[in-house]
Amino acid sequence: MKIKYILSAILVLVVLKGSAQKASQNKADKEYTQYAYIDAIETYEKVAEKGYKNEEMFQRLGNAYYFNGELIKAAKWYDALFAMNAEQEPEYYYRYAQTLKATEDYPKADKTLETFNKKIKTDKRGILFENNKNYLEQIKANSGRFEIANAGINSTQTDYGSTFYNNKVIFASARDTGGIAKKTFKWTNKSFTNLYSAELKADGTLGKPERFEKKINSKFNESTPVFTKDGKTMYFTRNNYLDGKRGKDDQKITLLKLYKAEFLNGKWINITELPFNSDRYSTAHPALSVDEKKLYFASDMPGTLGQSDLYSVTINSDGSFDTPKNLGAAINTEGRETFPFISADNELYFASDGRPGLGGLDVFVVTINNNDSFPEVQNIGAPINSNKDDFAFIINNETKEGFFSSNREGGIGNDDIYKLTETRKLLCEQKLKAIVVDQENNKVLDNAKITLLDEEFKIIDEVVTGVDGSYSFTVNCNATYHVRAAKQDYETKEIPVIIKAETGEKSLTIVLEKRIKTIGVGTDLAKTLNIPIIYFDLDKSYIRKDAAFELEKILAVMKQYPKLKIDVRSHTDSRQTAAYNIALSNRRAKATIQWLIKNGIAPNRLTGTGYGESQLRNNCSDGVDCTESEHQLNRRSEFIIIAME
Repeated sequence: MKIKYILSAILVLVVLKGSAQKASQNKADKEYTQYAYIDAIETYEKVAEKGYKNEEMFQRLGNAYYFNGELIKAAKWYDALFAMNAEQEPEYYYRYAQTLKATEDYPKADKTLETFNKKIKTDKRGILFENNKNYLEQIKANSGRFEIANAGINSTQTDYGSTFYNNKVIFASARDTGGIAKKTFKWTNKSFTNLYSAELKADGTLGKPERFEKKINSKFNESTPVFTKDGKTMYFTRNNYLDGKRGKDDQKITLLKLYKAEFLNGKWINITELPFNSDRYSTAHPALSVDEKKLYFASDMPGTLGQSDLYSVTINSDGSFDTPKNLGAAINTEGRETFPFISADNELYFASDGRPGLGGLDVFVVTINNNDSFPEVQNIGAPINSNKDDFAFIINNETKEGFFSSNREGGIGNDDIYKLTETRKLLCEQKLKAIVVDQENNKVLDNAKITLLDEEFKIIDEVVTGVDGSYSFTVNCNATYHVRAAKQDYETKEIPVIIKAETGEKSLTIVLEKRIKTIGVGTDLAKTLNIPIIYFDLDKSYIRKDAAFELEKILAVMKQYPKLKIDVRSHTDSRQTAAYNIALSNRRAKATIQWLIKNGIAPNRLTGTGYGESQLRNNCSDGVDCTESEHQLNRRSEFIIIAME
C-alpha cells in the first residue's frame, strides 16, 4: 500500500449527481382583450375538453404545462397522449414518468421509466464498462497529447501531490522525515510525508527541494496543499493532528483532515481545521475553483457513493463554509475518486479507479458547466495514464506545462512526480452554434432562453440569446443532446441533436412559432391555427372526423370573438370536370358552414364559395400523374376573415 492511499484513506472524491432541474418558460398570462390575438394553447385546450383526440395536440398541451413546472396538469394530457398512442419518442416517456411521480403514482412511473431506459439503452445503475466497451479505443484517441519527463526532484521515498505557489512548486515527500527518531506510519511502515518547496525556473526545470514552513509540517502526514492567488491563504491535508493533540476515530485510527493557514508577516500562522471535518471520516486533497469561491476535496464522509468521492463546498464572503455537496454520480463511482484539480479553463481533473482505464488510478477530465453540472467525463489517455497509479494532475493553462504523480515502472521511489507539457487539447472538440428565428418572418429572436439537456433530459447549461439571436455551447463529441428554446409569446420547442465523433462545429436553427398570433381582415385562420387542410374524401362533401377536429379550432375562435365573420373557401382536386368540381366545392363550402351553424355560429357570420379546381396547391392538373396524397392536398377549405366588428 502506498502513501497516496493512506492520504486518500479511501479518499476518492465525489461527483455531484446531476439533478434534473425544472425547465420553465414565461407564462403568457396577459389577457388579450383586442381581437388581434389568439392563444393557440387556449384554443387547443378548449377543443380537447370537448373530447376531440389528436396526438400533436396532446403533446403540445402536455409540454406547455411540463415546461412551466405544472406537472399534475401535464400528467392529464400526457395520460391522454399515451392512451391514444403508446409508442412515443423517448423524451415523452421521461416527462410522463416525472408527471406521474407528481401525482404519487409511483408504480406506474417506475414502469414508464423502465420503458424509457429500454428505448434509450441507458441505465445509470449499470456499470460504466457496459456502456463503454470500446473504452480502449476512446483512450487511444485521447492519447499522445502530452510529453512527459521526470520532474528532477524525486527521492527514493515517496514524492507526489504537487501544486503551484508563486514561482515555486510545493509537493509532499517522505525523503528525510526519519532520522534517529524515525517516525513511520503503521499502516505502511514508511516515513510520514511533509511539504517541500522547489523553485520553478524560467526554463521549466525545478530547483533543489527545501522543507516548507515548519509551522505547517508536523510529525504526521502533510500533503496536497492549494494556495489562493494572492498567496495569503492555503488549504492542505494533514492527519488529524492540531496543537499537539491527535484525534482518532472509534477504531483508534488517525484519519485525514483539511486545514487552513494564513500568511502574515512572512510566516504561515493561524492553522485551523475546516468545520466540516470529523474524527470519523477523512477529508483530503483540496482544490480551489477558478473564482476561489468553492473548495473541492475528496472524502469518505456519510453520503459517499463509493470508497471515496469528490465534494465541493462554497466559501462564503466572511470566510465561513456552507455544507459540502457530493459531486454525484456524474463523477463518482463505487470505486475511488480523488485528487481534484481545477484548471483556469474551468476543467476538473481527477483520479479514479472506478472508470474504464488502463489500470490502477487513471486521470480523467470534465468541464464544469455554468450551473455546476458535468458533461461526459473523458480519460486523458497515455502517456499520463499507465497500467499503474496515475494521479495528482495539475497544469498551467498559459504555459501548457504542469506535473502529475505516478508509481509507474522506471521511477525512483514509491511514487514520483513527472513534468508534463500539453501539445494539443483533447482530439475531439465540438461547438454547437445556432440561432433562433421567428417562423413567420424568419427574423432572429433575442432574449430567448436556450437550455441544453443531455440524452436523459437533465439540464446541462442555459443561455439567453443576444440581439443577433445566436447562442453556442461547448459539447462532447459522439453524444446526443436536446436543445430547448423558450420565449414569451412563442411555443416552446425542443430539438434532438447528435454530435459527431470528430472535431468541429454543428450549426442549428430553431424556428419558434408564435403562441399569440396576430389576425385581421384577410387572415386565413387555417394557416394561423396550423390547420393545413380540411380533408374531404374523393367526390364527397361530408365532414370527416379528422376535419371535425380541425373545425373545432375555428369554432373556438369564432366563439371567443363573436363579431368575427369568415368566408369559407372550398377547393377540389382536378379529377372530374371543371363544372362538376365547382358544384362539388360549393357543396363542401355549404357543408362546412352548416357544421359551424349547427355548433352555435350565427348564419350571418358565415359566407362561402366553391372554387373547384381553379386554385390547385400543386401541379396535379388534368393529365398529370399524381399520388392520392398529392391530390388530397388540393381538397381543402380556407377560412378568410372578412370582418372583425
